[in-house]
Amino acid sequence: MSSLEKHITPYSKAIVRLLKSTVERNSNVWDDVINYQNEIQDYISKIGLELIVKKDEGFAFLKQLEDSEGNTLGLVQRRQIGFETSIVLVVLRQSLEDFDSNPTQLATEKFITNTEIKDELELFLPGKYNKVKFIKELDKYINAAVDLGYLKEISKKENETKYQIHRIIKEKITIDILQDFENKLKDYVESV
Repeated sequence: MSSLEKHITPYSKAIVRLLKSTVERNSNVWDDVINYQNEIQDYISKIGLELIVKKDEGFAFLKQLEDSEGNTLGLVQRRQIGFETSIVLVVLRQSLEDFDSNPTQLATEKFITNTEIKDELELFLPGKYNKVKFIKELDKYINAAVDLGYLKEISKKENETKYQIHRIIKEKITIDILQDFENKLKDYVESV
């Protein structure tokens, strides 16, 4: 028996996948995440992480535990997101919130096109903001949202791309963060 075989557990692959990214319902380790939640949590808590499972929404991820002053062990690096990408994320988060608040919707997933994102952004951005430059570089900011895992490209036809907004955005950008960002954006525009 090799050293690896001696130390591997039935949920080892699930932990490795969680350390790399979000695990979705269609993943080959999803059942392990669900069936071994307690064991996974016991294991990862030793390195300052918490397992978050959103079974109804179909994903699981790891979150850093914080001390009373908001400090972590620093295992997971915080990514610096540019101002423009932050605006896109806020608009996506607000769009998902509006979708979830509409009880007449039969769909469970929110889909959005790059044109709809542009339209939403134009409504969201205050009048004094440099919209022309922002819209010109919008694809770059949308691609950043894809790279961060908040958007998933579903289809592409000519100049129109359809995306699914990943529900993890609700975990990462809470209503409080959303409101705080909107206030900061208003302050920024008033100062320009």
